[in-house]
Amino acid sequence: MQAMHRQVFLLATAQALFQIVSVLVMTIGALAGSILAPSPEWATAPIATMFLGTAVATVPASMWMARVGRRVGFIAGASLGTLGGLLAAAGMLTSSLLLLCLGTFLAGAYQGFAQFYRFAAAEVADTAFKPRAISLVLAGGVVAALVGPLLARLGGDLLQPAYTASFLFLALTSLLAVGVLLGVNVPKALDTADERASARPLIDIVRQPIYLVALFGATIGYGVMILAMTATPLAMVHHNHGLGATATVIQLHVLGMFLPSFFTGSLIARFGVLQIMLAGVVLLTCHVLITLSGTGFYSFSAALVLLGVGWNFLYIGGTNLLTRAYSTAEKGKAQATNDFTIFVVGLFASLSAGVLQNTIGWQNLNLALLPWLAMAGLAILWLGRRGEPGYWSVA
Repeated sequence: MQAMHRQVFLLATAQALFQIVSVLVMTIGALAGSILAPSPEWATAPIATMFLGTAVATVPASMWMARVGRRVGFIAGASLGTLGGLLAAAGMLTSSLLLLCLGTFLAGAYQGFAQFYRFAAAEVADTAFKPRAISLVLAGGVVAALVGPLLARLGGDLLQPAYTASFLFLALTSLLAVGVLLGVNVPKALDTADERASARPLIDIVRQPIYLVALFGATIGYGVMILAMTATPLAMVHHNHGLGATATVIQLHVLGMFLPSFFTGSLIARFGVLQIMLAGVVLLTCHVLITLSGTGFYSFSAALVLLGVGWNFLYIGGTNLLTRAYSTAEKGKAQATNDFTIFVVGLFASLSAGVLQNTIGWQNLNLALLPWLAMAGLAILWLGRRGEPGYWSVA
């Protein structure tokens, strides 16, 4: 029991360090890009290439770790983050958007490995502790909410050109993660000969209703969150908010993303996973409605907090639901397909954020999210009506 808790703690610490990297890029990526981009529409390119790196790395990372183990893969991922931070800083020094984007691409590849921390937590935990283990690892993002925007702000003008030091902080944070991950020990899952023989083709796994709803819910939650979060710094600058105000709003948002993780697992255990996922859809809808109240600091703050909490419920719920859809022998391809899909959607959401913000504006951008949220809610209700035990209520 003590070893299980220690491993979850190390994974939560690694998650905190990884999320600092992600939040830092999300806070200043578009602002740094706007300095080097040839036109405003390309300002979010460094964020988009981060998600491209994640999408490219996800499937190879999952399949490679299935052979060599989680620890080796996690350390390799954090090492890519270190290199990415150095290249991004070099991009700022040389006024090269291409080099900046290459750096954030490698930071995204780091994310391609790090996103499996939550699955590793499920693998070291027993059945009763699994929902809490997943949510506690994601709770490491609370530290990122406090530190990520702070490092972005401190590094903004520490060295010239602007944001160079921020990306050096990114490299250092990734290097610290390597040290933490040296202590991680996730036993390789030993599937039996019978399990390997009975492993289903990927298409049979994916077309299960439980898999489809878990994937669709998590994907919609992630896409909605990334689109709005990526557009936020640009929208706030457009409405005459400074870097300090923008960093504070992103900080509140990330707290909303991860602070609920301390109790999301307990809520799932008490009320059922679909109830929590549906609550996430409702909260994301409230985010959209709050954006209609105006473009002041408090409107941005309230909307982004709701965006974070809604994402938390939908994403953690989707992850928990997904773990029920595959066997040990099937986990590599099942997890990789899920996360690859999520981050491809994140890529398009981040790339389109700048275009949408500059063409239709902040409020219309958010209104466009409502049909997707409606579809996610209907999918969850549909699965609930099928009556599988443990989905709509506690098993």
